[in-house]
Amino acid sequence: MSSSEAAYGGRGIHKAAVEEVARRIFDGVYDEGSTLDLPRLMEELDVSQTVLREAIKVLMAKGLLDARQKRGTFVRPRADWNLLDSDVLRWKLAAGPPDCFFSDLLELRRAIEPAAAALAAVRATGQDLAALDAALTARAASDRDPVLHVRADASFHLALLTASHNLFFTQMYRVIIPALVERDRAVHKGDFEHPHAIHRAVVDQVRAGDADGAYMAVLDLLDVAQRDHP
Repeated sequence: MSSSEAAYGGRGIHKAAVEEVARRIFDGVYDEGSTLDLPRLMEELDVSQTVLREAIKVLMAKGLLDARQKRGTFVRPRADWNLLDSDVLRWKLAAGPPDCFFSDLLELRRAIEPAAAALAAVRATGQDLAALDAALTARAASDRDPVLHVRADASFHLALLTASHNLFFTQMYRVIIPALVERDRAVHKGDFEHPHAIHRAVVDQVRAGDADGAYMAVLDLLDVAQRDHP
């Protein structure tokens, strides 16, 4: 057992190896198509062959790495990376998303959130409405604290997805919420108008049971998002 394995213990050093190799991939140390020098990597990370092999299996499952006879272990094309995986998304955000990232996110949200709101207007329970109201209250109370505002905004959109009672829409929080938090952090670096009224309009339409109205209210909200963060 290496000194690092003794220090971190089983799963700890395994997780650390996964995180470090992923960081190098997303930072461009290992570019698309690059073949990993596994003996050198074992030495640099101070891990055993077993630990590195398990870390590579994790990254292969997430679409980042592949292995072929005579070629070895290499970085797959970026288009193959599974952005729907929460770890992959986290690593991408940490490395700094490309310019197209937030516009692609907005297109995803336009496809998902209005439809989720329409379903919420039909299916929302009293508990769902209470969660939406609580998120609205938190947003309104957090104007002077960007950190709290980001959390409250994330809570609102999570509550809206949850209120759809569609298992697939609800699971999209794994992609939408982390990316939304990162977008909000970027927005809050400068002046930003908090569109409380338009968020309230979404909840009002959901509470009224107006599916079409809820759908359009979310589209209006996303138009504001596009204006504030093009």
